[in-house]
Amino acid sequence: MHVEIPGVTDASKILEELGNPGSLEFQLSDGTVFMTGDQVADAQAATTTDQYGNKQYVVQLTLTDEGAKTFGEVTSENVGKALPIVYDGEVISYPTVQEAITGGTAQISGQSTFEEAQTLATQIRIGSLSLQLSELESSVVGAQLGSQAISSSLKAAAIGLVIVMVFMIIVYAVPGVAAALALAIYTALVIATLYLFEITLTLPGIAGIILSIGMAVDANVIIFARIREEIASGKSVITAMKNGFHKAMSAILDGNITTLIAAIVLMGLGSGTVKGFAYTLMIGIILSMFTALVVTRWILYSFYWLGMRDEKFYGRAKERKTINFLQKRYVFFAISIAVIAAGFIGMGVHKASGQNSLNYGLDFMGGTSTTADFGKEYTIEDIENDIIPVVKEVTGDSNIQANKVEGTTQITIKTRTLSKEERDDLNNKLADSFDVDESTITFQSISSTISGEMRADAVKAVIISTICMLIYIWFRFKDIRFGASAIIALIHDVLVVLTVYALMRISVGNTFIACMLTIIGYSVNDTIVIFDRIRENLALKHGKQTREDLMEVANRSLTQTLSRSINTSITTFIMVFMLFLLGVASIREFALPLMAGMICGAYSSICIATELWYVMKVHLGKNKITE
Repeated sequence: MHVEIPGVTDASKILEELGNPGSLEFQLSDGTVFMTGDQVADAQAATTTDQYGNKQYVVQLTLTDEGAKTFGEVTSENVGKALPIVYDGEVISYPTVQEAITGGTAQISGQSTFEEAQTLATQIRIGSLSLQLSELESSVVGAQLGSQAISSSLKAAAIGLVIVMVFMIIVYAVPGVAAALALAIYTALVIATLYLFEITLTLPGIAGIILSIGMAVDANVIIFARIREEIASGKSVITAMKNGFHKAMSAILDGNITTLIAAIVLMGLGSGTVKGFAYTLMIGIILSMFTALVVTRWILYSFYWLGMRDEKFYGRAKERKTINFLQKRYVFFAISIAVIAAGFIGMGVHKASGQNSLNYGLDFMGGTSTTADFGKEYTIEDIENDIIPVVKEVTGDSNIQANKVEGTTQITIKTRTLSKEERDDLNNKLADSFDVDESTITFQSISSTISGEMRADAVKAVIISTICMLIYIWFRFKDIRFGASAIIALIHDVLVVLTVYALMRISVGNTFIACMLTIIGYSVNDTIVIFDRIRENLALKHGKQTREDLMEVANRSLTQTLSRSINTSITTFIMVFMLFLLGVASIREFALPLMAGMICGAYSSICIATELWYVMKVHLGKNKITE
C-alpha cells in the first residue's frame, strides 16, 4: 500500500493515527480469555428461521481447527452460561451457550436487524486479522498551490474587494461608504478568525469565504434599498434608517439562517472538503450578519450625527413600472428544461462513445503517479508552466496534478491511468525535455482520494440539509409551497451547473463538491429575499385574493427586489471573476463553473422560483386559488 499524506514528515505518526486492528477475545463469564480472534476463520451475517417460522438474524462463525477444539471444550463445560465477545476492550456481544458446539461452526443469534448482524460479523472479522502496519515507504509532498497561486488569489481577492467597495459607493453614496468600511472590517475579522482557530484554507474553504462575502454585501444592499424606499415614502432620514434596518431584518435573518442550517448539517455529517467548506461558510455567515446589522448600522448613524443628514446622501427609491415576469413563466420553464436536457444528452453521448458521462478527475477516479528526479529545484510555478504542458502532450488531458517531494529534486506527477506505451512516451519526453535520468522514473497506480464513503457522506449531508431548509422555510413562511419552490429552484441550479461540467468537460474533482455546495447556499439566500417581499406584500392584501391579485403581488415583489438581486449578483460575480482572471489553472477551473452557478442562481431566483410558487399556489394545496 502506498500512503501519501501531504505535510506529515514522520511515517510513524501516520501509523500511530491509523493504528492497528483491535484485539478480539472470547471470554468466560469471569473475564478469563479462552480464545482469541486468530482462531476465527470467518464470520458472516445470515438470515434463518426458528421452529415457528419466525425470521432470525444471526452471525455464522467458522473456526480454525485449533479454535474448534478449544470452543468445543469450553462450550461443553459452560452450557447455559454467557460467553462475552470482547473487541478492543469493549463487549460487542453477550451470547449464552445453548448446547456444546464441537463441529467448528457456531451461530450467534439475537440481532434485531440484518444490518446489526452485519456489523457484528464485520467486527469479528476485523478482530480476527493478524495484521500489523509497518513503514514501507514514505515521502513528504509539497503544496499543490505554490506561492504564485497564493499571491495571485490574494491579489484577485483584494482587487475584487476594492471593485466591490467602489461599486457600492457609486451606487449607494454615503451608505455605500459605510458598507465599504464594514466589508473591510468583515474581511479583517474573517482573516483573524481563520488565524486564531488555525483553520486550514483549501479551495472549498475559499468558496465558503466568497459566498459569505456575497452574503455580507447582500445584507447591506437589502438595508439600503429599504432606506431608500422609506425616504421615497416621505419619512425623514433618521426614521428611514430605523425603519430600513427593521424591515430588512426578516429577509437578512431568514436568508442567513437558511444557509447556516445547511452549513451546520454539512459540518456535522460531511467529511473532508465538505467539512472545510462548512466551517468557513459558518464563520463567514455569523460575521457577515454581525457586520451588516451592527457595524454598518453604527457607521451609518455616525455619518448622520456628523452632519450628513440630507436625503441626497442616501438616495430615494424610484417608482418603477411593474415588470410582468410571470407572463413569461412557461418560456422560462422551457429554457431551463432545454438546458438541463442538453446536459443529460451530453452525458449520454459521452457514455455511449466509451467515455465517462462526466470528466471525472483524479480525486474521483485515481490514476498513475509518476515520480522522477529532475536533478534541480523547480518551483510550483515552474512545474505548472514548464513540466505540466509536456505531460499534457502525452496524456491529451489537462487533469494533471504535480507536487515537489520535499528535501529532494524529485517531482511527483499524477495523471489519468497511463498505458504501457504512454508511460514509455512520458519517459522519453521527460528525458528529452528536462534531461531526466530514465532510471529514476517510477510509476505507481493510485486510488481516488475522494472515497465512496466521502461521496456518500456529501450526498447524505446535502439531502438532509435540503430537507432542513425546506422545513425552516415552511415554518417561517407558513406555506410549504414557498419551501418547495425554493428547493426545486435550488435543484434546477445544481442541474444547470452539472450541464456546464458535462458539456464543457470541466474536470470533476475535489472542487466539484465545493462548487455545488456554494451554488446551493447562494441560490437559496437569493430566493429567500424575494419570498420575504412577497410575504410582506401579501400581508397588505385584504379579503379574498384572485389569481390576478396573486400575479400582481408576485410581479411587484420581483420588480421591487430586482435592483437588489442584480447588484448582489454583480458584487459576488466580481469576486469570482477576479479569481478566474488572475488565478492559476486550478483556481480558474474552480472559478468557471462557479461563475456559471452565480448567473444561474440569479436567473432562477427571478425567473423560476417565484413562478413555481405562483403555479403551486394556483394549482396545488387545499387553499389553492381557483379564480
